[in-house]
Amino acid sequence: MTTPLSPSFVATNIDQIKDAEGILAIFIPSEGSLDGMARRVNRVSRGAVARLAESEAFEKLDEGRAIMLAYPVNMAAEGVIVVKLSRRPAVVTARKAGATIARMAGGKQIHVLCGNLRRPEEVALGLSLRAYDFDDHFTKDPKEPGAVSFMVNKPEEVQAAAAANDAVAQGVFFTRDLVNEPANVLTTTEFADRLVALKAHGLKVKVLEEAELEKLGMGSLLCVGQGSVSPSKVVVMEWMGGKKGDAPFALVGKGVVFDTGGISLKPAGGMEDMTMDMGGAGVVAGVMKTLAMRKAQANVVGLVGLVENMPSGNAVRPGDVVTSMKGDTIEVINTDAEGRLVLADVLWYAQETYNPTGMINLATLTGAIIIGLGHENAGVFSNSDALSGDFLKAAGLEDEGAWRMPMGKAYDEQLKSRVADMKNVGGRPAGSITAAQFLQRFVKEDVPWCHLDIAGVASLKSDTDLAPKGATGWGVRALNRLIAEKYEAE
Repeated sequence: MTTPLSPSFVATNIDQIKDAEGILAIFIPSEGSLDGMARRVNRVSRGAVARLAESEAFEKLDEGRAIMLAYPVNMAAEGVIVVKLSRRPAVVTARKAGATIARMAGGKQIHVLCGNLRRPEEVALGLSLRAYDFDDHFTKDPKEPGAVSFMVNKPEEVQAAAAANDAVAQGVFFTRDLVNEPANVLTTTEFADRLVALKAHGLKVKVLEEAELEKLGMGSLLCVGQGSVSPSKVVVMEWMGGKKGDAPFALVGKGVVFDTGGISLKPAGGMEDMTMDMGGAGVVAGVMKTLAMRKAQANVVGLVGLVENMPSGNAVRPGDVVTSMKGDTIEVINTDAEGRLVLADVLWYAQETYNPTGMINLATLTGAIIIGLGHENAGVFSNSDALSGDFLKAAGLEDEGAWRMPMGKAYDEQLKSRVADMKNVGGRPAGSITAAQFLQRFVKEDVPWCHLDIAGVASLKSDTDLAPKGATGWGVRALNRLIAEKYEAE
């Protein structure tokens, strides 16, 4: 498992600058004025920093971006990263600056000279998130990253502020590791075992095996995994850090550890990416780890349905009719629309068991959402303006793209079945919306609910500001902020 970098925060000492090895990073605001740390580096490097700050190249830099001074004269450092950043940066921009430092330093030892910079702990979080590297399956011994230190004026205060951010980084890394794992490693059993291990952080974890799921009547979930040798499971994680006896908020995740499409087999090209079809469950797991590590004063329950969708002689067929835990019958038109079948039963179980104050489910649910929103935004579907508004605000503050999509009874016409209460697909038109309409049938009328379709944002083929290509950990930061601001005890 990948461990986030843990920067140290030390008192400012300008006398160490000349002899510091590795990479130095300094900050200069857009107006080009140098603080004490930058002036010291400038003097030692015989004016190189000032010349850069006055250059056209530096003027054209976006906030949070940087230029490297390689092998500066009269210094032991291999390079000085000169970051364009105001003294009081926005949180998102400070994190972007940290990510820029991580990317340019390339794993070498880093000394970040903060001077009078506000929010150095946010710079540290951005640096840690961007330094992530999933190298578990290389036979070559991984190169250990160099140590990272931040020179700050009040190290104890910054260290305390950074503690909550470290919990966020731990949750994001946990999610990324889960989503990046190949399916022969992250089986349903291995996934459940990793969640059980979260007990070490204070979570209460329960695994529901197939026999119990059958007793509960989860025919919708169980049909998805019946063609696989990997047993289907539901894992429940409880964090009760709020007022005793208060109903929790519920997070529900789709955990399809590999999706072949079942009998409705997917095309071979790109099927290897379906190791990430458990991304919703991965995000739920990461959020729960973060809440536990920072001792959140909230009652939250995370539930994930773990299955593998495989073709076999025992697999569910197009045209089969299954019965959900709610009691509604579903005609399975397309076995590749399996995520909603999993979520339907887990959503109902969450409500029947916990009577939650609200629910958010996450799933890499439809290719249609990628057609609609690309890879910039997750689709947000909701029966509650208040809950969806709160989530969108939190996502915006965390710079995690999300966009609310429409819902409406007219779309239900596409889900009508000739032989059952509903079909599991409504055809190509409005595919992501009809999927949300299907899920809403398993949400009680008085329960505020959001469905987040994260198919376009859970794993990417290119780098982002805060993540290398692959799993992004999208949603952990936004959901953690939502819970902190709306559901934690006063």
